[in-house]
Amino acid sequence: MTRFIRPLLSALTCFTLLGATSSFAADKPNIVVFISDDHGQLDSSVYGAGDVRTPNMDRLAADGMTFTHAFVASPACGPSRTALLTGLWSARNGAEPNHKAKNPDVRSLPPLLHALGYEVAAFGKVAHGNYAKDHGFDVVSGIQIGYSDTVEVAEYLKKRDASKPLCLFYGTRHPHVPWGENSGYDPAAIKLPPTHVDTAATREQRARYYSDVTRADALLGELRDLAKAHVPGDTLFIYTADHGGQWPFAKWNLYDAGTRVPFLASWPGRLKPGSTSDAMICWPDLLPTFIELAGGATPAGIDGRSFAGVLRGTATTHRDQVFTTHSGDGDFNVYPIRSVRTRDWKYIRNLHPEFQHHTHISRSSGPSGRDYWGSWVEAAGQDSLAAAVVKRYSERPAEELYNLATDPYELHNLAANPAQAERLQLLRADLDAWMKAQGDKQTVFGKPLLLGETPTLIAPGAAKSKRK
Repeated sequence: MTRFIRPLLSALTCFTLLGATSSFAADKPNIVVFISDDHGQLDSSVYGAGDVRTPNMDRLAADGMTFTHAFVASPACGPSRTALLTGLWSARNGAEPNHKAKNPDVRSLPPLLHALGYEVAAFGKVAHGNYAKDHGFDVVSGIQIGYSDTVEVAEYLKKRDASKPLCLFYGTRHPHVPWGENSGYDPAAIKLPPTHVDTAATREQRARYYSDVTRADALLGELRDLAKAHVPGDTLFIYTADHGGQWPFAKWNLYDAGTRVPFLASWPGRLKPGSTSDAMICWPDLLPTFIELAGGATPAGIDGRSFAGVLRGTATTHRDQVFTTHSGDGDFNVYPIRSVRTRDWKYIRNLHPEFQHHTHISRSSGPSGRDYWGSWVEAAGQDSLAAAVVKRYSERPAEELYNLATDPYELHNLAANPAQAERLQLLRADLDAWMKAQGDKQTVFGKPLLLGETPTLIAPGAAKSKRK
């Protein structure tokens, strides 16, 4: 880390010698980031969901820019958030399975911003578990379950020295499970994704999930009000989420429902109100973007690429491909996956198709989805379409290929289609090259459940990620 920070510290020393520290923040924007937990892109009104209430997201979009092609690095809380804070994908930062800290020698965003004069604060679930302490924040408040209010943020903002530029992260657990009570949604009126089995239990739980999305949206409104009142000057405000919701084919999966997230940015005087960008960005890009906006140089050797030009209006495109990885979450979910996505196509490699795919939804004895999963299994015994969904959830081929332009829910696997043989070969080669460059060891974490074995329930907290 020293070789990256020393030049920045030297620059800071020059400012001090010139007597310019009093105006250090003059051209450095404040950055405020709101992170929700388990919120897929399509589950908000901004992105076309007409049956969910997210008025504060609507207002944020009206005030700034909506990114339509924003992706995380991994569809699990820990790996996703560590990629954001380090600018590295999981194989290089060490946080491959969920509930694992980054490697100690991996640098993080806060020290890099410190060298540029910033104060960096984290409230609620920003890093995962108690890992915020490993990243060097000036202020860490709250545990990984996240905040259900903004009281401590308000107290902090009222008391802090506002002469320093601020980078503030706020993370709520909403809409992570367990979902709260339904707050005014009609289960019968909700439009279910085509990946769902339509049962009464599914609709009831979907209504509770939407209620938690709306609770996150209310907190977003509170944080924006606090930022307007107590964060003076040039301020970039961002709303995003760590991955998709805890539903089959979403969280813990590399389908878009798991990896494509909302990303809304308001920057008064900089971003055109009501604008849209289809630039492909991903969470590792946030570290170099913030460093560039703060006036620093992108650290060498990271995976992220700055999209500051898109925010400044000097660029309209960014990436041609986005790579995503998932390695597992305890013994609930032992199913390593890799993928590469272009604008219109996605190639997924299931590293061990001889494993059954399961998650907390189908194996946890706690309140993590079994309230409706049992109804899916029951329906599968009577309906061939439901049976196909349940089978697709647990049994997967080695390779999957989807035309996202015509099949946005990734329902039709074209990997065996002779007409797509050349495309399959090219994307397969791209993923191979990327995995080799990453030093991806394709490690299996936890005890897999093989095809043909009977799934057993696991008590929450009982399964730990272990290397096979």
